[in-house]
Amino acid sequence: MPQFYLPSPWESQKPTSLTPEAAHHLRVRRIQIGESFLVFDGKGQVAQAKLLSFSGKIGQVELNDIRLDTHRETSYAITLAQGLAGGDKMDWIVEKAVETGAQIIVPMQCERSILKLTRTSDQDRAQKRLAHWEGIIQAACEQCDRTVFATLEPIQTFESYLKASSKPALKLLLSPDASKTMYSVLAESGPQDIVLMIGPEGGHSPEEEALAEAAGYQIVSLGERVLRTETAGLVAITTVHSIWNPEMQNRLK
Repeated sequence: MPQFYLPSPWESQKPTSLTPEAAHHLRVRRIQIGESFLVFDGKGQVAQAKLLSFSGKIGQVELNDIRLDTHRETSYAITLAQGLAGGDKMDWIVEKAVETGAQIIVPMQCERSILKLTRTSDQDRAQKRLAHWEGIIQAACEQCDRTVFATLEPIQTFESYLKASSKPALKLLLSPDASKTMYSVLAESGPQDIVLMIGPEGGHSPEEEALAEAAGYQIVSLGERVLRTETAGLVAITTVHSIWNPEMQNRLK
């Protein structure tokens, strides 16, 4: 049974009201009064919840065994700086980035992005997209048993993200034309916070790659084949884990 999101603060052994969304999920899962299930607050806290009452969109649970559980999070933080992709590709990218372990997701409007959301006239659309992606992050955490929500940064331009401060020292831009491989860079570096920058359909422009290099990014490739934008980031995240976190990979075998 999947876990369910229940915002904190929580109090042990006291009735806690369900959100309408949580009540809907329990109804879909046919959870009955008296049954227990796991809840999480998106900040690493989990608890056993026992359903006390349930009617329509209203319900109450009793919480027990409240504790911190972040064992599915890695010691290094992966930032996926993703060029905005068209259609429903961004939905899929956000969902799979959460499932594969990205801690920060940055939607970037690049020169070749089909989707445009950074103009002043696009602010309403941008906020709706962000709210939609926040919902996808929650649902993905419920599905894959992560207890900490990935941080979703505001939609921003490629140039503004490059200028932002407090980024990790290891910054990689993925390009199929790069002579240096991502594997070689990761193998030479110890586990640390990392930015993986992925272009939209058509990739980054030569001008963007030059700007990124000037900002300290290494231009690397994932191999001989050209991957779609919705595939590249997920492969890159998995590559990081396979090299830096082999213990986790062994547990999955």
